[in-house]
Parts: sequence; structure tokens; C-alpha cells
Amino acid sequence: MSKALKKAGRPIFFSLCEWGEMHPAEWGFHVGNSWRTTCDITDTWESMISRADQNELYAQYARPGGWNDPDMLEIGNGGMTKDEYIVHFSLWAISKAPLLLGCDIRNMTQETIEIISNKEVIAVNQDSYGIQARKARMHGDEEIWVAPLSSYRTVVVILNRGSVRYSVTAFWEDMGLDPNTVVEARDLWEHKTLKNRFVGNITTMLNPHSCKMYVLKPIS
Repeated sequence: MSKALKKAGRPIFFSLCEWGEMHPAEWGFHVGNSWRTTCDITDTWESMISRADQNELYAQYARPGGWNDPDMLEIGNGGMTKDEYIVHFSLWAISKAPLLLGCDIRNMTQETIEIISNKEVIAVNQDSYGIQARKARMHGDEEIWVAPLSSYRTVVVILNRGSVRYSVTAFWEDMGLDPNTVVEARDLWEHKTLKNRFVGNITTMLNPHSCKMYVLKPIS
């Protein structure tokens, strides 16, 4: 199939699926353009977050022209909360995963449309560097997912996987930034640049099963 598509005379995106059973991330780049790294997702928090975990293990293999695919998006199907769907979209975007809608697009709510059409989050997914995020730090239910972006920027998802409200701090050293770097932080879900400038770390309060997604831009 791969050879036939390459001879078609026009670009065709070839999505491979054998549910990650033979570790296609290790060989799929020479055959297709994306490959499933997990078994099928369902519309639950547990299923979604476990697919993100499994997909992250293969981060080193993702690159422009070949992407790890943790399965389709469940946003809009009704099985998760708004905060959980925001986590879903954030993790798929920062992981440079294909953003394939798995809901009935004829009957999407305004809330669903607002999540899946967030241009700032989609821009992270489509960044020209094409570098998949990795977990920079894990502590209990707190996680820091980080990826470099073009133009000397860094994107971070600060995640609370637990069932209690937490204050979570992301440290520059976790992200590979000089601890003395001063950054401007853009909140991609609030669509605003924070007034404060940050040095060394950034802290946020997170509800259960929620996240913050920031683009950090050095200013000195």
C-alpha cells in the first residue's frame, strides 16, 4: 500500500493502524505518515489519559512527516467533563498527534466547538519544529509536559491527574531553560498574556483532572 500511494503522483497522508502491537513508531516513518501507538480509545478519563501515557513513550520517534497517533479525539461525545476534554485536546496538541475528530460533527455543542477550534492550541500542534512533548517531571498526580517550539519558545502543559485541587509548579530546570531566564507566559486557554514576568518557575492552581497550557517566550 505504501509503495502504491507513493506512485500515485500526488501527496497522500497514509495513516497506519495495527494498534501499536508491533511498535510501529520504530519503523513506521519509512512506510507511512502516522501510526497508532495504542489500542482503541474510549470516551473516559482513564482511557484518554492512559493513551496519552502510552503515546509519550515513543516521543523520540515523532518528526515532521511521521507522527505518533494515540487514536482519535473523544471531545464532544459526552463521557468527560469540560476540564477533562481540555486536558485531552492539550495533550494531543502538545504531543503533535493527529487531531482527528471522533464526535458527530453535525451536532456539536458550542462548548465542543470552542475546545476543538482553539487556534492557539492548534498552532502548537502544527508548529514547524514538530517535536513531540515529553513528561519533564512527574510527582504523584502532578505532571509537567514540555516541548520546544520555533522562535525560541517553549510550550508547557501543567497537569493535575488527581481528584483533589493542587497548586503545581513547573521549574525552568525541568524544561531545559536557564534558571535565570525571564519569560512572558501566554495562557492558551484564557487567550491572554499574563501580566507578570516569570523567572525560574511558574505556579498555577489546578482543579481535579485539569491543566494549564502556556507558551513561554524569553524576554531577557
